[in-house]
Amino acid sequence: MKEFSYVITDEQGIHARPAGIFVKEAAACECKVTISKDGKEVDAKRILGVMGLGVKKGQEIVLRTDGADEEAAMERLSTFLKENL
Repeated sequence: MKEFSYVITDEQGIHARPAGIFVKEAAACECKVTISKDGKEVDAKRILGVMGLGVKKGQEIVLRTDGADEEAAMERLSTFLKENL
């Protein structure tokens, strides 16, 4: 299992457009991908779960990957977060 903590810097937090792209990226991974905030963990391959976290600017999320391609998935998804959120 790989884990990555990230503080959201986007003014709008995790909003629809980047969340949709992130979910597509996560869905392309074989491994299990989750995002958690304040103890609530959701499947990062489901848009309603990701949007349901209601992540705002300045809040920390924890991204976890677990499975066959966890290393590559973490690299790709953590880079996406840094570049887009």
